[in-house]
Amino acid sequence: MENIGIDVHKKESQLCIIAENGEVIERRIRTDRARFGEVLGKRARARILVEASTESEWVARCLEELGHEVIVADPSYAPMYATRSRRVKTDRRDARTLADALMTGAYRLAHRTSDRQRHIRMRLRTREQMVRTRAKFVCAIQSIIRGQGWRIDSGSTRHFLARLVRLPLTDEVKLAIEPMAELLQSLNEKIDKADGELTSLAREDALTKRLCTAPGVSTIVALTFVAAVDDVRRFRNAHNLQAYFGLVPSEHSSGEKQRKGRITKAGNPTMRRLLVQSTLSLVRSRRADARWLQDWTRAIAVRRGAQIARVALARKLAGVLYAMMRDESSFRAPPSRALPRERQAA
Repeated sequence: MENIGIDVHKKESQLCIIAENGEVIERRIRTDRARFGEVLGKRARARILVEASTESEWVARCLEELGHEVIVADPSYAPMYATRSRRVKTDRRDARTLADALMTGAYRLAHRTSDRQRHIRMRLRTREQMVRTRAKFVCAIQSIIRGQGWRIDSGSTRHFLARLVRLPLTDEVKLAIEPMAELLQSLNEKIDKADGELTSLAREDALTKRLCTAPGVSTIVALTFVAAVDDVRRFRNAHNLQAYFGLVPSEHSSGEKQRKGRITKAGNPTMRRLLVQSTLSLVRSRRADARWLQDWTRAIAVRRGAQIARVALARKLAGVLYAMMRDESSFRAPPSRALPRERQAA
């Protein structure tokens, strides 16, 4: 069976084919389905290795439809590049390195997201971009208003336009912000529609509904968490998942010296941001079963400061959600910690 390494790029990809007799064939082709079919469609079943990337999933599916065995490898696995020179890097060398790694087994499989979660990820990404765009319009309008000596009352972005119309703006200012205000209104409607569709998806999924029982966890946070994790069994423990989201301290230790720094910020930045945002709702929650987390956070804030406590709570929340997914259970605090404060004091 042939071994093929493909260095996939947006426009063109480099192929390195190692035949059964040892012959090496190198080709550069366009990165599209038709071209892959022309070059690899008539070849006998082969083993193909590609790095996980933006294009890797559709490329892998395309090659699998052509009858080949496709391996999507983790690009952060250093042993996979052991045969590559650090001084000279080209696409031809990268493709040959992938082919060699395939032959020696020096690769680590990357997780391939299920179809359902992949589609939900796309919808969540679209919603996130609309929310970001809305925030930019709000900032631009606020800048113009402040330049005229007015200030808009604070509040949710969703009701920004309602607060805006209460200001006695001049006709010149209204004319200047009118295009952005119209786009902002349209974005509000589209975001509301997207939220409604995502809420419907959450109601159909028992796992997402369970995660929503945790304090501070909204439908969007639960959907994003499930889509990011996909298969909870691929994480050995809660710490492994926390590291995956970049919520663990970085470390630079050598010998007897141990140095820990800020969190690594590796992995999914959207999930990390949502977890940190969820801590605000959690610390303000009046639910009795959230008090033990609030007390735990306050104790850290006294020792280390509010910012570190907030990140620590986000890490803790990720571990709680992991346990809920693993055990297929709803949120529940330890019985002794879920009691009202008065009873605990007694």
